Amino acid sequence: MARRRKAERRVLAPDPTYNSELVAKVINFTMRGGKKSTAERIVYGALSLISEKMSEEPIEVLIKAIDNMKPRVEVKSRRVGGSTYQVPVEINRDRQLALALRWLLAASKARRGVPMGTAVAMELMDAYNGQGAVVRKRDDTHRMAQANKAFAHYAW
Repeated sequence: MARRRKAERRVLAPDPTYNSELVAKVINFTMRGGKKSTAERIVYGALSLISEKMSEEPIEVLIKAIDNMKPRVEVKSRRVGGSTYQVPVEINRDRQLALALRWLLAASKARRGVPMGTAVAMELMDAYNGQGAVVRKRDDTHRMAQANKAFAHYAW
């Protein structure tokens, strides 16, 4: 039987402007169709807008906002016998970040009539303050896991 190797984490090169791996990750998540320069323009525009509107450093705002957006638990469907249960499971760090960034971009796109850079900045500022669509989605996820805590023993 072949042994599975633990997945190696690839190190992402930090972005040139802020020298941050997190900003590079946000840029790569924002990128669609290989258009990295467009994604950079959106993210850097959002960060410059944050620095204009808030007294804090934009990187600090980004870090705290993403930390406020990250879900700690989620529910997964588990079929036992003839019925399906929503089983709460803890989420690893990489998936937490991926979900937070996915939700951030979805909430930004949902803000119609606003340029994407401005929408991302507004969502980040809302998340920094503990409100907004992404924080509400995280809270809903946590509430769903809490409601189904009785099925935690079915976790695999």
